[in-house]
Amino acid sequence: MCTTCGCLQMADVGPYEPRRGDTQAGQRATLSIEQAVLAKSARQADRNRRWLAERGILALNLMSAPGAGKTRLLERTLTELKGELAMSVIEGDQETAFDADRIRATGCRAVQINTGTGCHIDAEVLGHALHELAPARNSVVMIENVGNLVCPALFELGERARVVILSVTEGEDKPLKYPHMFRRCDLLLINKADLLPHVAFDVERCVAYARRLNPAIDCLTVSAVSGHNLARWYGWLRAQAAAARHPVTT
Repeated sequence: MCTTCGCLQMADVGPYEPRRGDTQAGQRATLSIEQAVLAKSARQADRNRRWLAERGILALNLMSAPGAGKTRLLERTLTELKGELAMSVIEGDQETAFDADRIRATGCRAVQINTGTGCHIDAEVLGHALHELAPARNSVVMIENVGNLVCPALFELGERARVVILSVTEGEDKPLKYPHMFRRCDLLLINKADLLPHVAFDVERCVAYARRLNPAIDCLTVSAVSGHNLARWYGWLRAQAAAARHPVTT
């Protein structure tokens, strides 16, 4: 699934010792493969984007490291906005349907994608999942990507916006360690704020690091447990859904 980063190819092979003359040829071949994979992904992402736009559907790509609290945040969001926004979920994990089962327990429809050894959802797989999910017009589709701060940032899916979720247990330096992710996202949710009294995490420094990379990124500190600032997250979500239903044309 992930030709660009090479995680699939390298999973079952030992270290490679290049012969003289191999290096440049290998680099050219790798670059050619990466360009082809990204181009194909971009074409499918455009098809997904048009399909969603024609139906007024807001698709959000939710990304984080494992354990940042994406699913817990989704559960609370789906429960508290039930009846106000029509929402459905596409769940991405390497194995199991645990998270999709948790989402369905809220009464929300969900489709599970299992990527096996792959480290992200790609646009082609998402296209198939959208047709299986068949979301209602003018609804919201939450795409919970595979837990990973690297590869999901490289691949557009056709989403309207990208949300990166960072928990306070991970450290405020994550934006600088994983810059591509934070450059590509529209919103940073700093989650698990209820744990701030118990961990050494500087919220202002984390926000400053994120905005050093991406001055336009919105940042909110939230807690899916205590409910801290969830009203502001819901407000952002409502605004995005309204924009998807009524796009500005020029």
